Formats: sequence, structure tokens, C-alpha cells
Amino acid sequence: MPQSASENQQQLTTGGAGRAFHALAADEVAKLFSSPPTGLDESEAAGRRSEVGANELAQAPPPSRVWLFLAQFRSAVVWLLIFAAIIAGALGEWIDTAAILAIVLVNGVLGFLQEDKSRRALEALEKLAAPLARVLRGGAWQTVAARELVPGDRIRLEAGDYVPADARLLDAARLGVQEAALTGESVPVEKNAEATLPEKTPLGDRRNMVYLGTTATSGKATAVVVATGMQTEMGCIAGLLSREVPQPTPLERRLEELGKILMAVCLVLVAVIFALQMWRGGDWMEVFLLSVSLAVAAVPEGLPAVVTLALALGLERMIRRNALVRKLPSVETLGSVTVICADKTGTLTRNEMTVREIVTSGRRYHVSGVGFDPRGKFYALREGQTPDDAELSALETVDPRSEPDLLDALSVAARCTTAQVNRPEQEGQPWSVIGDPTEAALVVAHLKADSSATGGTRDVVHEIPFDSDRKAMSVVVRTRDAQRMLTKGAPEVILALSTHEQIGGQECELTPRRREELLESGADMARRAMRVLALAARTFPASYTGPYREEQLTLVGLIGMIDPPREEAKMAVARCQRAGIRAVMITGDHPATAAAIARQLRIDANGHVVTGQQLDEMSDDQLTDEADAISVYARVSAEHKQRIVHALKRRGQVVAMTGDGVNDAPAVSAADIGIAMGMTGTDVTKAASDMVLVDDNFASIVNAVEEGRGIFDNIQKVVQYLLSTNAGEVLAMFIAALVGWPAPLLPIHLLWINLITDGLPALTLGMERPESGIMSRPPRPPREPVITRARGTRIALYGVLFATSITLAFAYVRWYQGGSIESARTVAFCVACYAQMLFAFGCRSDKKTFLGLGPLSNLNMSVAICVSGTLQLGTVMWPLGRSIFQTTAVTAEQWVFIGVVSLFPITVVELAKLLARGPARAQ
Repeated sequence: MPQSASENQQQLTTGGAGRAFHALAADEVAKLFSSPPTGLDESEAAGRRSEVGANELAQAPPPSRVWLFLAQFRSAVVWLLIFAAIIAGALGEWIDTAAILAIVLVNGVLGFLQEDKSRRALEALEKLAAPLARVLRGGAWQTVAARELVPGDRIRLEAGDYVPADARLLDAARLGVQEAALTGESVPVEKNAEATLPEKTPLGDRRNMVYLGTTATSGKATAVVVATGMQTEMGCIAGLLSREVPQPTPLERRLEELGKILMAVCLVLVAVIFALQMWRGGDWMEVFLLSVSLAVAAVPEGLPAVVTLALALGLERMIRRNALVRKLPSVETLGSVTVICADKTGTLTRNEMTVREIVTSGRRYHVSGVGFDPRGKFYALREGQTPDDAELSALETVDPRSEPDLLDALSVAARCTTAQVNRPEQEGQPWSVIGDPTEAALVVAHLKADSSATGGTRDVVHEIPFDSDRKAMSVVVRTRDAQRMLTKGAPEVILALSTHEQIGGQECELTPRRREELLESGADMARRAMRVLALAARTFPASYTGPYREEQLTLVGLIGMIDPPREEAKMAVARCQRAGIRAVMITGDHPATAAAIARQLRIDANGHVVTGQQLDEMSDDQLTDEADAISVYARVSAEHKQRIVHALKRRGQVVAMTGDGVNDAPAVSAADIGIAMGMTGTDVTKAASDMVLVDDNFASIVNAVEEGRGIFDNIQKVVQYLLSTNAGEVLAMFIAALVGWPAPLLPIHLLWINLITDGLPALTLGMERPESGIMSRPPRPPREPVITRARGTRIALYGVLFATSITLAFAYVRWYQGGSIESARTVAFCVACYAQMLFAFGCRSDKKTFLGLGPLSNLNMSVAICVSGTLQLGTVMWPLGRSIFQTTAVTAEQWVFIGVVSLFPITVVELAKLLARGPARAQ
């Protein structure tokens, strides 16, 4: 019994037949899928659709809004707060319970709103499929929804069409396909239906195939569909994305570890104090209440909310610097990055071909400018000189209008095209291109020399189209008194057809020696990753009617084009390297092109490139061992990129992956921080990313890294501030329990301090700008905790200062002044609040003093401390406040004492900074 088309397809795609569609002749593929010349009939198409399904990509359903909200409460610190609220409620401390639950709820709502706002609910992969397709059914061409295509359908493609499914070409006329989104190839691929290729031909070199999601840029073709839906190359990428399990960010891991530490500390404190007091014969309920008070003192209730707000503020700053972060914790992840894997095409380069070098009669020129914007200058190059050898300012500027051979070469290049370049309708918008981007680059170069030039072929009387065998294209145009054939093509082909060379506007014989010089010039440009074309012309009488043959041509020049690096990318890469961040280029482009761009960007000076074929021969363990030594990868697929990211992560690196094409999406999703291009990036990549660059500027990544480092610094400052003050409260309560004193602070005092008088100053610490020199230090070790050993030591020492102040204040009033317990607690409460508020000024920097930073450099902190200080006054001066917080009125003498003792911790901290800086100054 013969196999059905779907069985044949499954057999081939799983390797059962040991063959691939690009390795088969076109008629074999048509026969394999039982695709007659008249196309499938409707009943056969319907039957196949029922077997293989619709031509659409499967997607996992997005998380519900309820789940997104509940996910905000996964932190150990949050669960610790909820536990404390339950205990407080069980003891009848309803004010404490309400306050703790309120801050937990506010933290959850803030995180939910920010992530829901940033989340991209896009059906991105499905949108890439063309909504309509031209298909041959029952002998007639008709337009159907692309989702209705089945294997075996015959489709038609023309310039501007999206390819609606993977297909084997049956015939093609000058078909060019832009595959950058799928393979990373920077120039359109010239297709050839007649080719039969080896089975292991890489995806980017399969010239007889077209793939879902790519775009036809020129020509036309018919093809037979060989794969639809999830069986397409795009479907394979969708499968890679679905298998990628989201991992917690470094900040989430660190805060989780911190929460576990705090939970352990709380449990130990509660157990020790409870056992000690019970051994002394204390009342069970009083002992338990004291233990809970210590637990409340140890937990920084405001930490989750302050961290969330600090991240949100950092996100807003990043937006102003053209980086949109989709998930709050990812804001900080940038500060941990040790490796940035950058896709070449569209990320490090503009994905716009640009004429860079021109050779005419004995002269060579460099052309500045990038992309399709016709702004640029022409510079004369000396023998053996390249723009890499000298700054442009040191080169001689030339006016093309005074160089007849140069101007004629540009005219031939621009007129021997079918592309058009259109001016933007509004200032600031990009120039638009119709036709092949490579031909558009020739038109743009002519516009740089002559702004009135139009390019195109409006006066063409005859055309000899390009084909891959001839490697040439010609048009015959009518001039005032003659006809002129303009030809462009591969240098070796055009030089073989040329008998003369244009020198100073005159035709001179092309000698063998000169021919060799020109071939070497073309080879030199090719070695520098340029695409090289030769330009030639031939004159016919005005009355000539043909035949027009490409022979006895006059060479007018060579022209070299490249998709150049972004002007700001080189500076950004250098800045990354100064910051200890390694840049890695990953591209689907040709190895020579990748090596040339890497040299220009100083990513790899040795030109060492690892190809996708070499990666296929490496095991995951081998790749992991060598990943830190490889900086350039070329001719790689989506799966290769994903393997590279996983290998670097196994090396302990924190990896950022940038990209714009569909082929980048799996790696972007797998990275610790996935970065998509906002302007040229596909919806797929944006949906898979953690951050989107609004301006597609690689330099914006560096700015975002700077912000990310500053944000983590601020979070460390906040943690140090809150834990130092909490340690002081715990230690004061612990000392009182050890010596048998009454508790110097009540649970309501501790909660007020942690949420209100500490919370506002802590929030303003999160608003600090990144310190100078932050991008001159290496990245943090990936496993470095929020609290390092040095920072933990400082927290302990600062805690001793606060405990001393609180204990001294309580003892002074209780036993020196002979005041009541309530009065002693009131003074200790005020000292704890004001000492901690003032201490916030000292936490702004570990090295610079408050005065050195400038008292007015963080006005928000001064305002916050004034507000917190005023609120604290209300707890002792307002009758209702005294009732709630069980405080008493404070005398003038006590206020003076409170002021002096509150200054004690910040004074010691600032003096210590000055003493630490002394030896450094001496050196």
C-alpha cells in the first residue's frame, strides 16, 4: 500500500529515509508528496489537513492574571512576614497583624501591576506566518488562508511575499529571499531551484528551499510545500522555546537565600530567649510575647516593598535610557552580567548593506556613512591603506563630481538595478527601500555623490537578468545619442568579459598585469568580508536593435559592500571590556564576515571563528570546556545558539543574549537576561526576552548594565541599612533579656520603626544614582550573596552601635533619672527611630562621607527623614499617638539627650570612613 504524504513527510523529517528535501531533485520531492502539476484537489487537501493539522504554530497558554498575582508571594521573606502576622494575631496584637499583612499586600500588588504592565501578551510566532498564500488547487491558482496549506500543495511566491510554509522550489526566476530572521544571513539569499545539495548542508546554504517566516525580496518562483505548522524550521524553534524552563534571576536567588537566613536567625533567637526565660521561671505568655517581639525585630518588614520599589524606580530610569525591562527582578540581573552574547546581524550591525570601498582607474576610495541614509563622504586611500589603518580625519576628502571615473562607476552601479530608495515622508524617519537591499546600497552610494540621482531603470530598452550561472546582470539604457549597456557581476566574470578599462573618461586597453591587480583588489576586499561587484559598460549606436551580448566590455570599477558595525557598537564593546564583561558574537553569517566584523569591534583580534558544523561535532561537555575561550561563532542555527548559552551558564557565567531574529529567540529565552531589539526585532524575540532595547542601540545595553549595577548597589545599601538597624534592635532586646531587664521596646514600637521610620529613608537609598567608577570594576561573582562577609561584619558592628544607643537611653531614664518603664521605653523608642534615620545618610556610600557626596545630592532622603521624623514626633506628642504606642510625654532635657545619643552611630561611621581614607591619601 503506498504511503500517504504525511507518512512520507514524517519518514523524511525523522531521518527514516536518510535523506532531506534539499538533497532531492524538485521532481522527486513533488512525486514524494504526490503533488500533480495541476495541484492538489480540495478533497485531497482536506484529507491531508486532517492528518497533519492546520499550518499554524502551537503555543503554550500564557499564565493567568491570578497566577501572576500569586507568584508575587513566593519569597521566603514574604512567608516569614505572613507567619509573624499569624502569630501576632493569635496573641491579639491586631494592629501588628494588620500592618504586616498590609505591607505584604502592597508589595504583591506593586510587583503584579509592574509585571502585568510590562508583559507582552503577543501571539508572536503565529503572527509571523503569512495570513494568505497563493496555492494551485485543481488546476487553478487561488488565494487561501496560510493555515489551510498542507504538504504537497504548490505555492507561488513573488517579491514582497512572506513565505507561508517550508517548501522545495520547483522553478525560480531571480528569486532572492531575506532569511536574516531565521538564519542571521545579512544579505538576501539567491535561490536556485535546479540545485541538489548534500544532506548536511547548513540551513543558511540551502539555496533550493524556502522557509516559513522569511520574505521574498525579488523575483518569483513556484514551490511544493514540504512541511507545515510545527514541522517547519520555525516550528522547531517554537519547540525549543517551549522546552526552555524559566530560571530565577540572580537577585531572586539571593533574596531567597537571605530570607532563609533570616528565618533561621528568627527561629534560633526565639528558641534561645524562650528557653532562657522559662529557665528563669518567667510567665509563659510573657516569655512567648517577648520571643515574638524579637522575631519581629529581626525581620525587616519593609525589605520586600523597598526592593520592589527600588527595582521599579530603576526600571523607570532604564526606560529613559531606551531599555524596557519586562520583569522587575531582571532590572538587577544586568548588573551581574559577565558575558554578553550578541547577534551580529541587526544588533552589532544595522542589517543594511552599505557601499564601503570603490576601486577605479588606479584610485581607491572609502565611503563613509551607514545604512540607507544617503549621508556620507568620499575619501581617497593610498596604496595598501585601509580605513582601519588611519582615522577618517587623516584621509583626503574628495568631491565625487570632480572625479569622472568615480562618478561614472557610481552611475553604472545605481542604474544597473531594479531597486528604489525613497525619501522619508517626515524628518527623523528612516529612508525606505523597495527591492533587493544589496542593489539599494548601490543607489544610496550614488545619492551620496549626487543628491539628484534617482537610480532605477526608467530608460531601460533591454535587460539581461541575473542568474547564478552567469553571475552577472546587464541593462541597456538609452542616452542622448547612443545606447549604453551597463553590467555588474562577480569580478572574475566581468574581468574575463572586459577588453578595456576606463581611465580619465577614456577607454584604454586592459592589460594582463592590470587585470591581475584588479583581481587582487577584489580579493583584498573579499578578505575583509566585503561583497565585491565589478562594474562595466559597452556603447552601441542609437539605432542598434540587437543582439546585446555581454562581451568586449569596458571596466569602470570595483565596488565593495558590507553590513558594517554600528558606529556606537565599537565604543560599547570597549566599555564592556573595561567593565570586565566579555563580548561574544554569535551569527548565522559567513565565517569570514563574522571574523572581519569581530576584528573591527575588537571582540576577537585573532580571527578565530567556530562554525555551526564544528559545534555539531562537539559534545556538550567539550563545548562547556571551551566556551570561555571562544568569542566568535558563525553559520550557527537557533539550536546552536541555545547550546552556547547553556554552555556558558554551566561555566558559572551570567549570560545576556541579544538578538532580533526568530533564530535568536530560544537563546534569548535561555539566557539569564534576554535582550531583544525594539525597532528591528521580531515579535517572537520580544516575547521571549527580559528586556527590549527601544532604540536597537548596542550602547544602550552598556547603559542598562550600569543602571543594573547601581540598582544592586542600592539594594545592598538598603539591606545593610535595614539589617544593621534591626540587628541593633534585636541585640538591645537580647541584652535586656539576658540581664533580666524589661523589654526596652514593645512589638508595636519595633513594627513602627521597621515599616515607617526606616521604610522611607530605605526607599530613598534605592534612588541613589550609580557611583562614579562603577563601570571600571569587574562584575560581581555570580554566586556572591547580598550580604558578603565584609558587609556582614559591618552590619554586626553597626548593630552594636545601635544596641548601645538604645540600651543607654533606656538605662539612663529608668535608673539614672528614676523614670517609669513607659518613660524609659519612650526615650529608647525615640533614640532608635532618630538614630536609624540619621544613619541612612551614612549608608549612601561605603567610602564617601555624607559631606563628600554632597548634602543636597539626594534631596529625596532629606525629605523622607523630615517626614519620618515628624511622624515619630506624633507618637509621643499627639494624645492618640501616645495611646496607640503606649508612650509618654518627653521633657526638654530628654529631647537634648535623644539628640546627642541619636548622633552617636552616624558620627562613628563617618569618622571611620575618614580614617580608612587616610592611608590611601598618604600613598
